[in-house]
Amino acid sequence: MSPESTGQNKHNLTVYRRGFRTWRGNRPFWAGLFTMLGGAPIAYFPYADLQLGNMTLAMSTTAGAGSLIIGVLLITLGLTMWFHSIVRVFAGVAAILLALISIPVANIGGFVIGFLFALIGGALSISWAPGEPQADAQDPEAAPLPLDKQQPESEYAEGALHGATVPPQQPGDHDTASGYGTASGYGTASGYDGGTHRAG
Repeated sequence: MSPESTGQNKHNLTVYRRGFRTWRGNRPFWAGLFTMLGGAPIAYFPYADLQLGNMTLAMSTTAGAGSLIIGVLLITLGLTMWFHSIVRVFAGVAAILLALISIPVANIGGFVIGFLFALIGGALSISWAPGEPQADAQDPEAAPLPLDKQQPESEYAEGALHGATVPPQQPGDHDTASGYGTASGYGTASGYDGGTHRAG
């Protein structure tokens, strides 16, 4: 086998694993899995025979049909949680009720194993909620910086003012004859008198 094919197989495995992780995160995966695991022993034990040496112990009861129905319904509810998660609350409540009914009907809930799995799966299905999408960290409007992380306005990086426009200069700014001794910075010879205009 060439190194290229080995790398391609690893790439395909990574893609499948990430796809499965995404699929699993969009639905109550563990709730469905536990519910199906709970339905299997409930449906199986009434039709199973246990060998003890030369003795065969049949576990089938008169309620074997009821056990089969409960087990099949639990497996169906588990698949519903996976592929139609919008009804997860109904499926979780139904799984808990079927788990409780299996105690007197199906060999103490499949010898308590199926009862516990179905009970946990139903509870997980009821409590599961879809996650909310996270805000994009690269968008400055979607995720503004906190106040303690923001840069003060007076601190600019070097070259930040490159290309900035220079405000227009007022008359008398470079009038050497007037001097800059006045408070406004304008000389008396410039004709500017604090906002008032002297004609002639």
